[in-house]
Amino acid sequence: MKKIKPITIALPKGRTLRETVELFNRAGIITGDILSDERRLIFENRKESVRFMLVRAQDVPTYVEYGAADAGVAGGDVLTEQAKDLYEPMDLKIGRCRMVVAEPKGLKAGDNPRHWTRIRVATKYPNITLRHFLKKGIQVEIIKLYGSIELAPLLGLCERIVDLVQTGETLKKNGLLEVETIMEISSRLVCNRASLKTKPKRIKELVDRLSKYISG
Repeated sequence: MKKIKPITIALPKGRTLRETVELFNRAGIITGDILSDERRLIFENRKESVRFMLVRAQDVPTYVEYGAADAGVAGGDVLTEQAKDLYEPMDLKIGRCRMVVAEPKGLKAGDNPRHWTRIRVATKYPNITLRHFLKKGIQVEIIKLYGSIELAPLLGLCERIVDLVQTGETLKKNGLLEVETIMEISSRLVCNRASLKTKPKRIKELVDRLSKYISG
């Protein structure tokens, strides 16, 4: 009997993990007890020769690009920001949110984005932010932060931010309002290009199973 080639899948820790695990389980790709012990980093389904890695969302594309994982789940924000050399076979339609430009409520009252010429922006996404504003002919000074982006305008670090939002409640609670949407975000399946050649049947099986259970 021919041995099944094992496949390694990188899953992102954080806000999308539960949705991701539920999707995989519905598709019959059993993830085991990942949700009950997030401190463990590697989980194995020996019956189906599948190994799962739990890594930071920002690191998923790197693990997949360099072959430490054959496939992974990554947000469109991370993929666009990093522009890794990956194959993206499908949008998983989970982890939905949007990337927006936001500013303090008091500033927005008399503000018109069409009149911007030079601005200072705090963000976790310098590449996306730079491209967005340069395309509009706006000079932008970017302050790279790693968390609590909403604090930057409150403390006078800048007047505007670029960040992800789902409901917008966090912005409102911090006195910020959305000015414009840069892009809609969802999670995507990504694959290592070498694995497409060395494990084509396993990758196809993964894509086919997930495709059957994606809604909307």
